Amino acid sequence: MRILVVEDDKKIASLVVRGMEQAGFAVDHAEDGEDALHLALSEPYDAAIMDVMLPKLDGLTIIERMRQKKIHTPVIVLSAKRSVDDRVRGLQMGGDDYLVKPFSFTELLARVRALIRRANHEAEPTRLLMGELSLDLLTREVIRSGKKIDLQPREFSLLEYLMRNSGRVVSKTMIIEHVWGYSFDPQTNVVDVLVSRLRNKVDRDFENKLIHTHRGVGYAIKLP
Repeated sequence: MRILVVEDDKKIASLVVRGMEQAGFAVDHAEDGEDALHLALSEPYDAAIMDVMLPKLDGLTIIERMRQKKIHTPVIVLSAKRSVDDRVRGLQMGGDDYLVKPFSFTELLARVRALIRRANHEAEPTRLLMGELSLDLLTREVIRSGKKIDLQPREFSLLEYLMRNSGRVVSKTMIIEHVWGYSFDPQTNVVDVLVSRLRNKVDRDFENKLIHTHRGVGYAIKLP
C-alpha cells in the first residue's frame, strides 16, 4: 500500500511517516502544497493524509483540484481547527475523513485503513492465505505448513503485496513503488535481491514453490 503524507510540521510529519512505514506502508512526504499537488496528480496512492495549513497552497485547495481532475484517492484531513463548520468544509471540498490535532497515531492508522477498505469496497482481512502459507496482518506472523517464518519489515511488505495480488504478475516498478515508495531506477537490483531473500525463507525448504519469476515482466505468488 502506498500513501501520501502532506505535513509541514517536521515533528508531526516524522511521527506519521515513521509510523506508517512501520505499519507496512510505502510513504511519500510533501512539506508544501505545490509539491503535494504535483505528487497527488501524478502518482498512484491508496490514500493521502492532508494537513490544511501549508506553505504555497492549502490542503483543501489541493483536495479540490484532485477531485476536479477525477482523482479519487481517499483523503483524511488533519487540522487544528475544531469547529463543526471547519470539519464540514473539509468534507465538502472532497475530504473523506477529518481528524483534529493533536491526534492519536493509532486512531489515524485505523482511519486510514478504514478509508482504503471503503475505497476498495472490501472488508479488510486480518489474514492472507496462499495454500499452506498464511500471513497475519495483526500479529505480523508468517507460517507455512506449521513452521513459523521470521521476516524483516521489507520482506513482510513484499510478501503482503504479492499475496494481495495473488495469481497476478506484478512488475519491479510496482513492487518498488509499493514497498519502498520511490520512483523506479531500471539499473537497480534491489527488487531481485529482496525477492531472493524472501524465496530463501518462504520456498527453500518446501517442495512446492510459490514465488514465480516471469522474466522480463515481474513476479507472482501462486499455487503450482
